[in-house]
Amino acid sequence: MAFDAGLVELIRGDLAEVEGITEKRMFGGICFLQHGNMLCGVSAQGAMFRVGKDSEAAARAIPGTGPMQFTGRSMAGFVDADDDLMADDARRGRVMALALAYLATLPPK
Repeated sequence: MAFDAGLVELIRGDLAEVEGITEKRMFGGICFLQHGNMLCGVSAQGAMFRVGKDSEAAARAIPGTGPMQFTGRSMAGFVDADDDLMADDARRGRVMALALAYLATLPPK
C-alpha cells in the first residue's frame, strides 16, 4: 500500500525542531517517534496522531479528526486526521501539540 509522501513531508517540517524525533516504517507507512514512543504517522489511510486517552475528546473537537480505526476497531488515545485538517497549519498544529504534550508524560524507550 502506498502512503502520501506529501503528508510525510508536512509532518517532517512540523517536527524539524523537535528533539528526539526518529522515523520508522510501520503499519504500511511511516511513523514518527519521539524518544522511542509513537507520536504520529502516515499510512495509506491518511494521517494519525497519538494524543492519549485524556486528550482524545479535545482532539476530536478539532474539525477534521475522527476515531482511528485499526483492524476494524477504534484505538483509544489515537485520532485520524483528514486531508483538509492536514492542509490547515493551525488545526494540524493543535493536534500535534496535543500529541507532543501526551508524549511528554511518557518515559523514553
